[in-house]
Amino acid sequence: MGYSTAGCIVMLTLSLLAMPCAAHAQPAGKLPRVGVLEPGLPPGEPGSGGHRFRQGLRELGYIEGQTITLEYRWAENQPERYPALAAALVRLPVDIIVAGDSAASVAAQHATRTIPIVAISFDPVRDGLVASLAQPRGNITGLSIMVPELNGKRFELLTEAVPGLARVALLLDVGPPDWQAQLHDYEAAARALGVQLLPLAVRGPDEFVGVFEAAAQGHAQALLMVQSPLFKIHRARLAELALASRLPTMAGEVGYAQAGGLMNYGPTIPEIWHRAATYVHKILHGAQPADLPVEQPTTFKLVLNLKTAKALGMTMPPSLLLLADEVFQ
Repeated sequence: MGYSTAGCIVMLTLSLLAMPCAAHAQPAGKLPRVGVLEPGLPPGEPGSGGHRFRQGLRELGYIEGQTITLEYRWAENQPERYPALAAALVRLPVDIIVAGDSAASVAAQHATRTIPIVAISFDPVRDGLVASLAQPRGNITGLSIMVPELNGKRFELLTEAVPGLARVALLLDVGPPDWQAQLHDYEAAARALGVQLLPLAVRGPDEFVGVFEAAAQGHAQALLMVQSPLFKIHRARLAELALASRLPTMAGEVGYAQAGGLMNYGPTIPEIWHRAATYVHKILHGAQPADLPVEQPTTFKLVLNLKTAKALGMTMPPSLLLLADEVFQ
């Protein structure tokens, strides 16, 4: 069937008038836009949090650039950058913000009370992000790393590895806002175990050598490291300094023992990032953050490096070897 010239002009006019309405109905690139606040460096390393998050989205059917847009902002281990990065995501605007640690989550909370936030937080209740794990309320939900509970367990495992332990250095990153809370966790554990604690604070990698010298001067017999993006990025350097200082060390960061440290214990952070994709999916399909309980990890890994133990003149007790999920020879 043909159309008259007048009819074609009328149809063309109507279609042109409809185009602005369609564009207005689907703003911001026509795709769901998710902002991601990363603690460290740009994502992409296989096995990293950002890599596993993308993988989780792909498994749920999302194709970056086709069905979803990801706006990454990374702090390069400078927590003071988070407020500006979070504000920039809000201005875009994004539909959801995924925040990769406690400092990023707090910055996102301050930047918006309406955009849904999926927070990966050391302790979302203590950080003031949610009212409770079961009923978050507000615009924030997410995943807890359970740091308060795990800090005490790490201390116990270190005392088991080093019999007769009486004085322990604690390496603190005082950049993130929760460092004092982590210090209190370890102080409580030290009192319960009857061990003297020597807190040593750093703000950047240029201070690492000095704190290991201070640990030696303080007659520390071992060293604990709080969970921190700074220590994750520089885990190989810290493991090297610990070995040179003859200090058995326990860390919470995944990959520390593999990088040459003595032991690490905790949840697998990349897997938590992978789970964050599920929260994004639910929110994009209409779920409200207030109705999504905060998830806690259910599996934890103890990893030992027997090569490092041998270099330190240590023999790991059989009880720890039985508990270990992974052992590097």
